[in-house]
Amino acid sequence: MAIMFRTVTAALFLILCFFPAAAQSPSASPWVQGLHSRVRLIAGGLDGAQHLAGIEITLDPGFKTYWRTPGDSGLPPNFDWSGSENVATVELRWPAPKRQEDAGGVAYVYGGNLVLPVLVTPRERDKPVNLRLAIDYGVCKDICIPARAELSEALPADGAHRDAIEGALAHVPRPQPLDARAALAIVGIEQAAQDKSAFRVTVRAPDGAKPTLFAEGPENWYLSTSFPDAGNTFTVTVEDRPKDATGPIPVRLTLVAGPHAIETEVRLDAGQQPR
Repeated sequence: MAIMFRTVTAALFLILCFFPAAAQSPSASPWVQGLHSRVRLIAGGLDGAQHLAGIEITLDPGFKTYWRTPGDSGLPPNFDWSGSENVATVELRWPAPKRQEDAGGVAYVYGGNLVLPVLVTPRERDKPVNLRLAIDYGVCKDICIPARAELSEALPADGAHRDAIEGALAHVPRPQPLDARAALAIVGIEQAAQDKSAFRVTVRAPDGAKPTLFAEGPENWYLSTSFPDAGNTFTVTVEDRPKDATGPIPVRLTLVAGPHAIETEVRLDAGQQPR
């Protein structure tokens, strides 16, 4: 009986040793497990002169991570690609986030399963490309926990995760000029009548949609955004800015309604008047 038990145990040990290798997804780095999250690099193959890749983050239920602009609080992610080989440029794309409001304020977040698309241009097209990433990001529920992972993946000409990356790219806001003729658009900007530190942004959205607006300024500027009124007009307030700031100041407005999202660049002059 003891011999049989040892035999079964040894066989089970061998199966478990081989299982991770068999379960490893092709065209992806191994998962790096963090507290309430895990992260990996995925590859989608060549798209013209560029490689499609992605950063895949999976969060436990109820947990979130942050957009490039986190809102009132939170930890925006930081990316270090300096260890990559045969890489000329790395372009990160940001799918539209969600607005979340709680006792800590307003935050711009992602939850569940997230893919951040990455477009990689090699220095030499006929040589292998090895993408290396050191990523720092926040994982939050009641409190925020900093997480870090170091990832590496050789990018093949054909990648198994193209559908996931292209699906994430479909949710990246598309650039659009002010007052474009589209169902979803930013149609007008004017200074708020009673507050020189605020301006009003009127938008167009499909019938029945509930639009959300995200406003971003340059470094060390903080802009807050209200909910829309009955006429689909938001109030954007400059909450903080450098004392020596001079115009014109670039402001990026991201408008989201359901699965659709657009991005419009505007400028404020030295008096914070829209231009």
